Amino acid sequence: MKQLLLVFLGGGVGSVLRFVFGKYLNSPHTGIPYGTFAANILGSLLIGVILGMAAKNNTLSESQTLLFATGFCGGFTTFSTFAYENHVFLKSGDFTSFAVYTIASFVVGFLAVFLGMFLVK
Repeated sequence: MKQLLLVFLGGGVGSVLRFVFGKYLNSPHTGIPYGTFAANILGSLLIGVILGMAAKNNTLSESQTLLFATGFCGGFTTFSTFAYENHVFLKSGDFTSFAVYTIASFVVGFLAVFLGMFLVK
């Protein structure tokens, strides 16, 4: 039960922060989802740092890892919103934004995880 509560609390905080990022960073004029992109990249960096710390001499406990990696990062980052935003790009025929957003999200997201892991070494 403790594990579920930790994931629930971390996920709630992450989801609220993602909402704030989207509200203030997504561009209503261009339709470019900067907030989602920023949340996903920052979340990728954070999960790299968190899991790197957990793996490095057990710096984080299992409870802390559940709270921060599974809970917070799980709530903060969002594949479903990313997929929906790409659907909107495709539906509107904006193939350039679709390609740039998709490729940048994957490449920069992976690099952020690697950077996070590198930073804790």
